[in-house]
Amino acid sequence: MKTQNELTAEVQQAKNRFGIVGQAPALIAAVTRAIQVAPIDLSVLVTGESGTGKEFFPQIIHAFSPRKHARYIAVNCGAIPEGTIDSELFGHEKGAFTGAIGTRKGYFEEADGGTIFLDEVAELPLTTQARLLRVLESGEFIKVGSSTVQKTNIRVVAATNVDMLKAVEEGRFREDLYYRLSTVNITVPPLRDRGTDITLLARKFAADFAERYRMPPVALDDSARALLMRYRWPGNVRQLKNVIEQIGLFDAGQTVTAPMLEAYLPAGSAVYTPALAGQPHSAHTYEREREILFNMIFRMQREIDQLRSEIAATPQSHPSHPAVADTLRSESPLMPSSLVRISAPRDLGSVEEVTAHEVAPDTVGEPRTMTLEDTEKETIRRSLENNGGRRKDTARELNISERTLYRKIKEYGLE
Repeated sequence: MKTQNELTAEVQQAKNRFGIVGQAPALIAAVTRAIQVAPIDLSVLVTGESGTGKEFFPQIIHAFSPRKHARYIAVNCGAIPEGTIDSELFGHEKGAFTGAIGTRKGYFEEADGGTIFLDEVAELPLTTQARLLRVLESGEFIKVGSSTVQKTNIRVVAATNVDMLKAVEEGRFREDLYYRLSTVNITVPPLRDRGTDITLLARKFAADFAERYRMPPVALDDSARALLMRYRWPGNVRQLKNVIEQIGLFDAGQTVTAPMLEAYLPAGSAVYTPALAGQPHSAHTYEREREILFNMIFRMQREIDQLRSEIAATPQSHPSHPAVADTLRSESPLMPSSLVRISAPRDLGSVEEVTAHEVAPDTVGEPRTMTLEDTEKETIRRSLENNGGRRKDTARELNISERTLYRKIKEYGLE
C-alpha cells in the first residue's frame, strides 16, 4: 500500500505528464483513484459530463499499470456505425460480409496484453454489448464470420457521459455489463465545481495560444475572472478552451473585461446561480443542450412576435429600417438552419445581426406551439438537406454521434 507522500508525488507526476491543471479536491481525488487502481487488473468506468477530460484517466491507468509497455488503444464507440462496430472491435474473416476482402484483426486482438479504452460506451448496440460481456468474463471472442473462439488478455477502461443506471432501466444498456464495467468507478467533476481551477485553466489556455501562434497574450481583469467563476460552463474544459482561444485571436494583447467576455458566451446561458452550486448536477447530455437551446429559441420567438406586432401597429415608427419590418412580417416558422449560435439584435439599428436565414418569425398573432420533438425533427431534416443527405457531416454539424443520428432518422421517418 502506497503512503500518502508517495501518492501525492505520483499525482503530481501524472498531472505534469498529461497536462492536467488544477487543485480542486474532486479532481485530485479522481486522479488519486486512477493511480490506486492502475496496478490491479480491474475494469474501470469513468463517468462525467462531456468536455471534462475523461480521456486522460484511462491513459493514467495504463501508464501506472504493469501493462504500460503494451499497446493502448482508444475507441470512440459513438463514431463507429452500428453495422461495422463488431468487425472493428473483434475483427472479421474474409467474405464475412460485403466488402470483407480479407481477414482483419479487431481492436481486442490488436491490443492483446494491453489496455483498450471504450469511449461513449453507452452507444454500443445490445448485440455488441453481449460480445463485450463475454470478453470481460472469459477473455474470449469470435471474429465476425468465424466459428473459432479466440482468447485475449486485455484490460478494459470505459467512459460515458450518460446516466448508466437510467440507461439500464430503459433497456438501452445491459445491467450485467454495467456492473462488469463499473468494478471501479471514477467520477470526473464538472468545471463549474472546480472553483479557482477555472481561472488557472483560462490563464494556461491564453498563454498556450499566444505562444503557439506568436501573438500578444490576453489578460483578464477582476470582472472577467468573476464572470468566469459565475458561468456554468455546460461544455466544461473544452468550452473554456474554445472561448479563451477566440479571445486570444480577436482581442490579442488586450485586457479582457466582463462585457468583452460575455460577447463570447452563448446567449441565454451566461449566468451561473451560486445558490445552486451545492445541488447535485444531472449528467450533461447533448439532448439537454438541445432542450436549453430550443427553449432559448422559443423565448426569442415570443420577443420577435411582440416586436412584429408593435411594428405592424405603427409601421412608420422606423422608416429607415424597412428590412426589419419585412423580416418581422415573414411567415416562416422560427427555426435555425442548424444548431448554431443565434444572436438577437441589441437594437433596431443592428439589422445585420438578424437575417432571414437565422430567424424567420411565425405569422402575426400568437406563436405557433411546437413540441421539442417537432423542433428536433425539423432541425435534423434541415441539417440533412444542408449537407446533401450526408449523415456523417450532419452528425458533426448537430454535435451528436452518428448512431444517435441514425436512430433519430429512423424514429422520425426521415430516411
